[in-house]
Amino acid sequence: MNMIGLREAGEHAHRILGAVREGSRGASGDEAMASSWTRCLKQHRLHPDRPHCPAVVAAAELAERQARLTDVIDCARYEMASLYQQLADAESAVVLTDTDGVILHLVSSPAFAEAVTPLGFHVGAMWSEAEAGTNGMGTCLVAAAPIAVRREDHFFTRLTSLTCSAVPVFDPQGCMTAVLDVTSRSGLQQQHSLVLLGMTAQMIENRLLELRHPQAHLLHFHSRPEFVYTLHEGRLALDADGGILAGNRSALFQLGIGSVAELRARCLSDLFQTRLDEIVQRSLRSAFHPVVSYGAQGASRFFVVARPSASAAQADALPGPLNAIRPRTPTPRSEPRGEAAASVPAAAADFGDPRLYSELERARRAIARDIPVLLHGETGSGKEVFARALHDASPKAGGAFVAINCASLPESLIEAELFGYRAGAFTGAQRSGRRGKILEADRGTLFLDEIGDMPLPLQARLLRVLDERKVTPLGAEETLDVQFQLISASHHDLVRAVAEGRFREDLYFRLAGFEVALVPLRERSDKRALIERLLAREASAGGDMGNGSGSAPRLSAGAQALLEQHPWPGNVRQLRHALRTALALADGAATIGVEHLPSLSETPRGLAVPLTAPSSPASATASPTPSADNASPALPRLGPLQAKEREVLLQLLEQHRWNVSNVAKALDVSRNTLYRKLHKLHIALSHPDAPNGAAKAAGA
Repeated sequence: MNMIGLREAGEHAHRILGAVREGSRGASGDEAMASSWTRCLKQHRLHPDRPHCPAVVAAAELAERQARLTDVIDCARYEMASLYQQLADAESAVVLTDTDGVILHLVSSPAFAEAVTPLGFHVGAMWSEAEAGTNGMGTCLVAAAPIAVRREDHFFTRLTSLTCSAVPVFDPQGCMTAVLDVTSRSGLQQQHSLVLLGMTAQMIENRLLELRHPQAHLLHFHSRPEFVYTLHEGRLALDADGGILAGNRSALFQLGIGSVAELRARCLSDLFQTRLDEIVQRSLRSAFHPVVSYGAQGASRFFVVARPSASAAQADALPGPLNAIRPRTPTPRSEPRGEAAASVPAAAADFGDPRLYSELERARRAIARDIPVLLHGETGSGKEVFARALHDASPKAGGAFVAINCASLPESLIEAELFGYRAGAFTGAQRSGRRGKILEADRGTLFLDEIGDMPLPLQARLLRVLDERKVTPLGAEETLDVQFQLISASHHDLVRAVAEGRFREDLYFRLAGFEVALVPLRERSDKRALIERLLAREASAGGDMGNGSGSAPRLSAGAQALLEQHPWPGNVRQLRHALRTALALADGAATIGVEHLPSLSETPRGLAVPLTAPSSPASATASPTPSADNASPALPRLGPLQAKEREVLLQLLEQHRWNVSNVAKALDVSRNTLYRKLHKLHIALSHPDAPNGAAKAAGA
């Protein structure tokens, strides 16, 4: 530590010791900080300028702690990633701790995580006040309330470069079960972070309530109908007799009840002028649109929806039983394919990864209660395949599965495609009119792919349909009743789109009843089995089984390793096309080798030669060329997967002489999608028509 650092440390210690001695407040004028400093000095016997790293629990103990809160971590994982993206601050981390302050899960950039590791800021470290002094996580545990700890508010001098905001997370019984924290190097006021943290904690709590009471009746309510199915709704879990099993914080607030224990001492009829069976039937008749109910004393009016429980009998009655799609060992090639396909839906067989299977099972339980499902995943990761498998395992499997890609239709046609039209509604309309996708999905499943690309005006119409379950075709006056289960998907960050005003918040909460993050191909544990299965499927479909063995060609060891190690930026879609190309080039041979996989690199972890622009004048005029920026050593830091993906994309651009259209075709993605990926990975293209040969960032 240099002299300035020593002087600052001394000043910080002097300020804390003086504040405790004189009973004054902390650096931000917060009495909670002064109380925390007092506890650190007098109760925990800490000193502000004496280095002290938090204790770290042993690996076995950490695993045990994580196992105890598995469901909490599962509920928090996606919400934490979404919050991190929403904050858009590479110098920050989103953290989940248990009630002892032990960090169980952390989302951060590799650079920031590496920078704060010497401070003891990592998974397994204990950040209670007794170990780390005044800090967001530890002080929140003591206060059991949201708290912000700015730089100089930290007790230890070595932590004064950080700012922390933390909120408690409560379980369905009202007990604190975890702390959610954002730690950054920002010195700004943390009110914004606290608001986002509070919303994220409520989302986690709502997920946890449903997860811990899978057989309960769920009651959604609010005094305003537009807030039902949103973050602000009250939510109760009820047993078959109307007894209250659990409730969220919004329910306590709206009902004027002080604790979950007090809430559980009552039943539904103590709170509302209705019985459970009555409100369930009214909700069914209204297609789960909120219905009016009054408080037990008649002074309050609520809008309520009650959903029937997903009982074991109902689950057993579902078509396409999920026991047929559990992760399994690959089917031997000698087994007749026809028998396997008869009992296992083709789409469902593609989910052998335990995480994907678990998400499919949880989504199946959600959709059985008519809860809309929102899928997130990279391009080509199998969102539609997952949606079809979910439809096959749902109560409406007997109905149609109707898919529409909101990004592939012109804005002027989406409305007609969704809602239909009567004859002569507009120029070019079919003489007989058209029913529209929503009506086609009646008593089945409507799958809205790339929902993030839907225009804002149409989002309002879709929201009305979801609320009323009625459709008015273009040019028609009558409305038609419709019933369907809804699955949506997007590769966009919809939370950020909402914050930027590009997507309606009320529609997002209608779509995101249950959210699923699909695992990209590069992270799947069933990659080898999936490759074998897709190879056999492509060989069978293309008639490439005539190699004398009656089975699909086998993969050489090199080809197998190449396929398994490739980062697959185009995911399963890209894999399928690579296998299809390999089968064509092998032309009936018994073995597929590396030479049959020309679009993939034999050295995905590094390149043997430097990547430079093509030297041919013809190629320079035919397509964009690489910018010198791609060779700059000052690129922003990328994670290992992103770095590998960047290398592969650079090599593909080289192979296709920097022709973006050809690379997009090779990956089976749109040019816009590829441009976004190039921009994200800091791959710039230099265009001959740009002034002075200036580099134009991909996707700009």
